[in-house]
Amino acid sequence: MTPLGIVAATLKELAAEAGADPRLQRAAALAGGLDPYVEACTTPASDPLAALAARTRVHRWQGTLEPEMLSGHVEGQLLRFLVRLTRARRVLDVGMFTGYSALAMAEALPADGVVVACEVDAEVARFAQECFAASLAGDKIDVRVGPAAATLERLDGAFEMVFIDADKAGYEGYVDTVLERGLLAPGGLIAVDNTLMQGQPWTGEPTSNGVAIAAFNAAVAADPRVEQVLVPVRDGLTLIQRA
Repeated sequence: MTPLGIVAATLKELAAEAGADPRLQRAAALAGGLDPYVEACTTPASDPLAALAARTRVHRWQGTLEPEMLSGHVEGQLLRFLVRLTRARRVLDVGMFTGYSALAMAEALPADGVVVACEVDAEVARFAQECFAASLAGDKIDVRVGPAAATLERLDGAFEMVFIDADKAGYEGYVDTVLERGLLAPGGLIAVDNTLMQGQPWTGEPTSNGVAIAAFNAAVAADPRVEQVLVPVRDGLTLIQRA
């Protein structure tokens, strides 16, 4: 769920009540129709990406894993644009899950490009690699299984684009490592997902993820090394570059 999704669902429930104010009906229609309209006006996903998303949705996940962890259609297309705009040849994906973001970015890379994708769960990584096998861009993805912090410490060379969508408490450390170890190429871009976290950072909901994202957002805003913008797409995407 995203902040807009939560608002839309709440307004829909209220508007369904008998005698709902027409203004509430209009607000429900505005909020509920925005995401579908944005998706309809966005270039469709490739067949391999659509298949990956469909397979992820029907799989029976265990524990904290769930289909909503996918980057999804609109954000995937935005990531493709960012790869092209940065003219990236090397992309780092921290927190791959079933690989939607990794594959979306790989599809935008030149023939000699590579996505280094970090995933802590070996079973999830195997699921993603099975999906990558159905795509011509799949062989551009180099999957590294293990804790992302350890993987980042072993990496060499710089990346023109870094996408972070892993454990929220680890976000600040991942950005610090990327900056301090020279993993971000000159003019490179870091994109960090879920930085609106269902509205929890400003509503004060006491969840571990909400607290972690609030702390991360504050740390980035106060960091003199970078400049950033938080884009309200899906559950929030913060774009970061060196100042």
